[in-house]
Amino acid sequence: MKKLSLLAIIAIALFSNNVNAQTEATETTNAHAKLIKVMSLANADTDGLDFGTIVLTAAGASTVSMAAVDATRVYGANSAAAVNANQSANTAKYNVTGTPNETYALTLPTTVSLTTATLGSGLATMTIDNLKARFSGGSADAVVSKLSTTGTDSFAVGGTLNIDATQKPGDYTGIFNVTVDYN
Repeated sequence: MKKLSLLAIIAIALFSNNVNAQTEATETTNAHAKLIKVMSLANADTDGLDFGTIVLTAAGASTVSMAAVDATRVYGANSAAAVNANQSANTAKYNVTGTPNETYALTLPTTVSLTTATLGSGLATMTIDNLKARFSGGSADAVVSKLSTTGTDSFAVGGTLNIDATQKPGDYTGIFNVTVDYN
């Protein structure tokens, strides 16, 4: 009887280990981490987005659009403006640095408000909208680019200046933010 009990205990012990072994499973999993540099964005010039001096030549609303690629100005169909030939316009130019070969996106504002204090009339405003960016070496306006093998890139921003029919003369100024971030 002792032998039978001992055999039963051994059989139960072996069977129990066998059951536990059948309920376990092991899987090998990869781990990954990618380090990237903090992106930086800097103005490449101090002029910013400058439409130049505009001479109002007729009554009526007008627009002046400036291409991001080369600061070329184009007037709207109801143009009431002519640019002073002695003053050039400037796109806003930026330099980007970060992790080499990484793609990134930029965010441009929807509108930019410009204000001036006019004599006897208080504040007057104009807006810039339709802001567009052109990346260095790009053939079209875009908001996504790839940093070079050295981790650099550059772009320029242009837009459309909206001039109301009753716009007051003055030196209009404003500020706007441009943001870059990795995709």
